[in-house]
Amino acid sequence: MTEEREGEDALRRAISGSRLGGLSPDEKPSAGAILQAMGGIRGLIESIVPGFTFLVLYTITRDVWISVLVPLGLSVIFVALRVFTKGQSALAFAGLIGVGISAGLALFTGRAEDNFIWGFITNAVFIVVILISLLARRPLVGFVTGLLTEKPYAWRTDAAKRRVSFVGTLLLLTVFAARLAVQVPLYFVGESGVQALAATKLVMGLPLYGAALWVVWLMVRSVMRTDDQENKVS
Repeated sequence: MTEEREGEDALRRAISGSRLGGLSPDEKPSAGAILQAMGGIRGLIESIVPGFTFLVLYTITRDVWISVLVPLGLSVIFVALRVFTKGQSALAFAGLIGVGISAGLALFTGRAEDNFIWGFITNAVFIVVILISLLARRPLVGFVTGLLTEKPYAWRTDAAKRRVSFVGTLLLLTVFAARLAVQVPLYFVGESGVQALAATKLVMGLPLYGAALWVVWLMVRSVMRTDDQENKVS
């Protein structure tokens, strides 16, 4: 029991220190908080610019080397700036690793579309994790909400919270599944589908994730607010 509690405390600290730490389930959703959950303005730039640069360069040059190495160089610069300004460099490093692996795959095969394989893998991993949480009857949204509110089991004892946790987790699952459903067929089109694949990845990246996060937050807040109102009445 003690080990379980220690594990929960460690997870709570990790989530609080992550981008999701700024989201409070019992507060009204705000654009600023959602933006912060996605890394803030700086995080958005670091996430979007490499992919956008790839799209522009490949459209102009059709050269795989230029199209993947320039975004990789930009990612290195982003990490260097984080380190130099003593900012949170962990997420920038993670982005650099992703861009580096993607670039390596494309350069190894000489196929621009292979630049997106790593993205498929990470989406598939998220899908597996979410499915496991659902099958284990520990929906990810309920679990994270419990840690953020320091009431890890509250969602289990209330039917409305259980339903919202399940539906919210399904919504996140839909986001990751939709990415693969749309992007994988474009990958198999080959070279002619690279531009559409790059553009689709940008649109279905942070914008779609941010919209889903907003909806999930509204859903969670609806049951949290009801709970708070009941506590005030009692």
